[in-house]
Amino acid sequence: MELSTRQGTSLLHNKTYMRVYSAFATASFGDWFDTLAIQVLVGYRWQAGPLMLSLIPVALALPSILLGSVAGVAADRLNKLKLMRVCDLLTALLTVLVLFAPSMAWLLPLLAVRSALSTLNMPAQQSLTRSLVREDQLLQASSLNGLVNQGSKIAGPLLGGLALAFLTPQWCILLNALLRGCSYLLLLSVKNIPAEEEDSKQREARQEEAIPLHLMWREGWSFMLRSRLLLNTMLFGLAGALVIQVVDFQFTSLFRVFAPERESLLGWMVAASGIGAVMIILVLNKLQSAIGYGWRLGCGYVLIGGSVAALGLLQPGASILWVLLIGFVLGIGNGVFMITFNYCLQKETPPHMTGRIFGIQNTILSTVLIVAPLLGGMLVQYAGPGRIFVNIGLLLLLLGLTGVLFGRQLWPVARSAVEGVQSVVKAN
Repeated sequence: MELSTRQGTSLLHNKTYMRVYSAFATASFGDWFDTLAIQVLVGYRWQAGPLMLSLIPVALALPSILLGSVAGVAADRLNKLKLMRVCDLLTALLTVLVLFAPSMAWLLPLLAVRSALSTLNMPAQQSLTRSLVREDQLLQASSLNGLVNQGSKIAGPLLGGLALAFLTPQWCILLNALLRGCSYLLLLSVKNIPAEEEDSKQREARQEEAIPLHLMWREGWSFMLRSRLLLNTMLFGLAGALVIQVVDFQFTSLFRVFAPERESLLGWMVAASGIGAVMIILVLNKLQSAIGYGWRLGCGYVLIGGSVAALGLLQPGASILWVLLIGFVLGIGNGVFMITFNYCLQKETPPHMTGRIFGIQNTILSTVLIVAPLLGGMLVQYAGPGRIFVNIGLLLLLLGLTGVLFGRQLWPVARSAVEGVQSVVKAN
């Protein structure tokens, strides 16, 4: 692993990290192509109602709830690189099967199994990133990961919308399978770490192997519950996710009302959101940690909430310029929140616990995907998407203002991660 010990060396010079990062970027780009295609396939081509649309996030969430914490332990215990390779290869194969799904009865189980692989892959990727970069490069790494997520929102929906104008959603799904295969090949190109680094990793692995799995799982939860900053971050993220997920998979229902003949408009809105997110991520990367967690997390929710409410106010035949502007602001809010949230978890967690903390985060945030989407589907079914989007947006805006106003109380200056781990060890 070419991990430089010199301060100031660009993270882009870390060749091992850049190969892993390139694989992550390739997979993320394909995921957005796939996500848009499935929404259009189910919402526009199959004409599924709000309640059926709400079953998609439920199918995606169940594996995270059941396996999230276990996946975090696996990421800390197993070879992270090999785990990511297996997940990419199997995800590519399952995506090919999704391509031939004839109905929701086939689509939902396939999406659930594929989501289980993502549940294993995510903490492994975050944990590997934590071990590949220096402490002072964590924000830069989080920003680069965020640029991948948001940059894929630009290119994926734009090209996906273009493909959907001439082809079928199945082509977008096929592209995701091919890109997952490319991600697997990129990870195969990552070589073993140098001997001196490997010795250190092997020592850590032997120490972890001496700890039973159930104890590692318990230590991860104990550390998070004893860290006031991490706990408040998780709870704030959970509260926002509970609100957002009510409407997150109802965008298709909303767009069918004011743009029934323009199925590609959803892709344009997501692309505008990606542009806004990328721009704010570049700004945050320059600011470093000059602004507190409360301001950044709270402002993220304020911008997302205002944008969701504005979308709910759109009328049939609304200009595409309004859609793009609202999507742009939505992306800014999403970029601010997600980068700050992930950076906080990485910054305040010791390296050997990163996989477990992100696995716990995956479990916690996925629990809302069981109740919230179903609730959203019922609300949209009976009250209409416009009214629900406005109310949900205002509720999220109020939550964001709470984070801004009470940020210093919710996110105090944290103890070091080492002190937090010591308290967990003493407690056990």
